[in-house]
Amino acid sequence: MLNSNNPDKTEFQDPVSINVGGQVYTTTLSTLTRFQDSMLGAMFRGKLPLLKDRKGNFFIDRDGKVFRHILNYLRSSSLDLPRDFSEMQLLKREADFYQIRPLLEELAQHESGFLQAAGRSAVLTADVSCQARTLHFNLKRGPENFELFSCTVQIYTANVFCTSRAVVELLCRSFSYQTPEGAVPPQAEEGQPNCLRLQWTPRPAEMPVELFNKHGYRRLTVAPVPSTESTVVQDARSFVERMLQLALAEGFRVDSVFPDSSDILNCVSLRFVRY
Repeated sequence: MLNSNNPDKTEFQDPVSINVGGQVYTTTLSTLTRFQDSMLGAMFRGKLPLLKDRKGNFFIDRDGKVFRHILNYLRSSSLDLPRDFSEMQLLKREADFYQIRPLLEELAQHESGFLQAAGRSAVLTADVSCQARTLHFNLKRGPENFELFSCTVQIYTANVFCTSRAVVELLCRSFSYQTPEGAVPPQAEEGQPNCLRLQWTPRPAEMPVELFNKHGYRRLTVAPVPSTESTVVQDARSFVERMLQLALAEGFRVDSVFPDSSDILNCVSLRFVRY
């Protein structure tokens, strides 16, 4: 049974016990009236009617569990939420009901910071492989003089994935293919904007440019910082080196290296994380 109290006759005495939605809290009058223009400030200064439960506790029909965060804020003027707190919307609604303006402002800042952190957190992976292919071709030495040549080309493939599309877009801007028509930036996988597949082939010195282009091979270049000159990616090692530079500049740290963590530049698989 709940009893209604006339605000003109309600007398408050420390300590004050409050039953909020079935959860009983004990605090002081000064804590509850810390912000006098709030709903709680009006209630416990006798400006609004209050109910009492059968045990004589003041009763407020609101969420009892989340009220602990309201009360802690009144006690310390500090918003201290656990890392896994998942009831932000409920807490904002309760803070709005109690009309605690400083708490509402801090909740908005906290949520903004959380969203920024969530947007920044990312995982970046890169896997590199190489396939060797032997080519045989005739090289013209004169009108009727042809010489048979052989050379081996190394075809490199890098599969890159990042949970942040912005990072994938940055990688697309940081590399380019060299073709007969000029520099061509790579593109994310169609329908998979978080995935980037790079495939390139350094041209062997003994292989004519015309033959290299005829086979559709493409060199991969990067634009190092702070220089503006392009640099050819000669092998997997130089690709990994550039990936390290880009990832570390974007706030990532190395999380795992395969197969040998002590020889990172010669790895075939890298994983970065950013918090």
